[in-house]
Amino acid sequence: MLEALGLDAHAETVYRGMLANPTSGITELSVLLGLPERQVRDGLDRLVDLNLLRASRDAPGALRPVSPESGLEELLRRQEADLFRRQQELIQNKAAAARAVAEFAGLRPATESQHAERLVGLDAIQSRLEILSRELRHECLSIMPGGAQSPASLDASRPLDEDALARDIRMRALYQDAARNDAATFAYAQWTVTRGGEVRTSAVLPPRLLIFDRTTAVVPMDPAQSRQGALCTTAPGIVASLVALFELTWDSAVPLEYSRRRRADEDGITSGEKELLKLLASGLTDEAAGRRLGVSLRTVRRQMASLMERLNVTSRFAAGLKAGQRGWL
Repeated sequence: MLEALGLDAHAETVYRGMLANPTSGITELSVLLGLPERQVRDGLDRLVDLNLLRASRDAPGALRPVSPESGLEELLRRQEADLFRRQQELIQNKAAAARAVAEFAGLRPATESQHAERLVGLDAIQSRLEILSRELRHECLSIMPGGAQSPASLDASRPLDEDALARDIRMRALYQDAARNDAATFAYAQWTVTRGGEVRTSAVLPPRLLIFDRTTAVVPMDPAQSRQGALCTTAPGIVASLVALFELTWDSAVPLEYSRRRRADEDGITSGEKELLKLLASGLTDEAAGRRLGVSLRTVRRQMASLMERLNVTSRFAAGLKAGQRGWL
């Protein structure tokens, strides 16, 4: 029940035993819990690591269980701190990747030809993707921002993805949460999963990205204008940075099979709604926030109206204050 906090089943059983019988030793716990002494020892070691057992002041050399109120709250705080650290790393990697790609794209042609190819036009991009897909041997990573994907893009991707999945290529794809609202895009993501692919969604994503076998990456020259072309690079430093960016985003994303209800936290607010509040609080307009989240202006305003109703406020300023008090910002 508490595995999400790092407490496995045996350690949890030992913890419960210690709470009920705080003065029991290893042998006594082994009998009471019906566990081998080795598992009791392992459980006690894990509880010490998690700071759920501490040295007893009444009995030197013995251990006492920390109350669940204090101990589990501390575990949650650790997880929150770890999540914040990973989010900061993600932000830094996004910035580093953007700088690296921009710098590489501006190198003189003689150097660029060694590690990169500029693909001008959708036909050139599709041709290169077909070649890279055929040469795939192990893994393909993709980030597909913007919510709904165009029918043309889905049609072009299907035969390439189908061939790769048939060859047992590991495929991991990241879509924006808004893609769940588009029937065609969501159906395509489900199709990918049924054939062995892995799909997750996130409220906010970096720009579009494809990585083949962790050696070749394809990124848009201008994320806002895909028709301007793409950069295909094999530069190890750039590809490694983009892989790190993908992995950090993947770790904080939600598996496709999770329902919207399961993606909402205990306060009833989804990750997408939290991101919307943060974007608007940072000064973005409704239109700009909608573009970042891959949703329409109407959706942004509908979500804000719903949040204001739940917060029982009549202005966005008051909504921001209450959201901050609840820890949503």
